[in-house]
Amino acid sequence: MKMRLLLFLFAISFIGCENSEQEQNKVENIVLISIDGLRWQEVFKGADSLFTEDKHFWANTEAERRQKLMPFFWNTIAQKGQLYGNRDLGNKANVKNKYWFSYPGRSEALCGYYDPKVNLNEYPNNPNENVLEFIDENESYKGKVVTFASWEALGRVLNRDRNGMLVNLPGEDVQEGSEAQNLLNELQHLIPEYHHDCRPDELTYMMAKAYIQDKHPKVVYLDFGDTDIFAHDGEYGKYLDATNRTDKMISDLWESLQNDPFYKDKTALLVYTDHGRGIDDYGWKHHGDAIPGSDEVWLAALGPGIPNLGEVARDGQIYQDQIAQTAANILGFTFEADHPVGNSIEGVFVTKKD
Repeated sequence: MKMRLLLFLFAISFIGCENSEQEQNKVENIVLISIDGLRWQEVFKGADSLFTEDKHFWANTEAERRQKLMPFFWNTIAQKGQLYGNRDLGNKANVKNKYWFSYPGRSEALCGYYDPKVNLNEYPNNPNENVLEFIDENESYKGKVVTFASWEALGRVLNRDRNGMLVNLPGEDVQEGSEAQNLLNELQHLIPEYHHDCRPDELTYMMAKAYIQDKHPKVVYLDFGDTDIFAHDGEYGKYLDATNRTDKMISDLWESLQNDPFYKDKTALLVYTDHGRGIDDYGWKHHGDAIPGSDEVWLAALGPGIPNLGEVARDGQIYQDQIAQTAANILGFTFEADHPVGNSIEGVFVTKKD
C-alpha cells in the first residue's frame, strides 16, 4: 500500500514538473520596460505625505495608496507575478554600479555587467554587449528585437551603430509602417519640444504599440523617462501623475498582448527602474553617489512560467546586473558575452533551450 502511494505521489510530481516546463516553453516573446528613476518607496507605499498634500492618490494605508497609484502593478502583477524590492520587508534590490544615475544603470541592466568605465550620461557608444543584441543574433529572433525610447541616449547605451537593431529615438520616424504608425510619425514633429533629447512617454508608447500591432516583434524594450524628468524638476504631483500614467500604459500593453494570438500566453514582462532617488526633502528630487538611497531599485515580473510569488516578502538581495540573464533565461537562452554577466534571479522559473 505504501509503495502504491509513493508511486502515485511520484507520478503527480512528475506531471507537475512536466506541466511547468511546458508552460515555460511557451514563452517565445518578452517585453522589458525601464521606468527612469521611479523610487521603490512609491511602488510599494504609494504617495508620500512628506512631499505632497495632493489627495488624488491619497488613502489611509500604504496598501490603498500604492493600489491607487499603480493599480495594474497591485491588481495584476502582484496577483499573478512577482514584485521585488520592498525593503521594509527585508527584500532588497540594488544597482551594482557606483554612479547611481541613468546611462550606467541602463547599461548594467541590459548588459548584465557593471563597467566602471561607463560613468557619464554623455558616454559614447557602449563597448559592452547587451542582451538584446545577443538574442537578436539567434536565427529565430533576428530582426525581431526592437527598442522604443523616450531618451536619445539609448542609441548609445545599446550601441545600435554596432548591431544595427531598430532603436527608435525621439524625433525619428518608423519607416514602412502602418497608417497609424505614419500618423504618429507626423505627430511627433508637430508637438512642442518636450525636454532636451526626450519625448513624452505617451508618444513613445503609442509608436511602440503601433509597431507591435503591425510587425509583431518578439522582443521589445520600452524605455520611459517622464518620472525622472518631473522628479528633477521638483514636481512631486507630476511625478505621481507620470507614475500612474505609466502603470496605465503597461496595463494597456498587457491587455493588447493578451488579445493578440501571436502574444497571448506566450509573452513575459519584466519592469524595472535604472536607479533610485534620495529619501529626504532634497534628495528625493535627485540621485547620484552623493545622495543616499539612489542605489535602491525594484523589479516586477509577469508571464507564463513565472511563479506567482506576488510581493516577495522574504529577506533577500537581487542586483541590477541580474536582469539581462533573467531575460535571456526566460526565453530559454544563456547570455554569454566577452564580459562577466550576472546570474539570473533565483525564483524566476526558467529552462534552457538545446
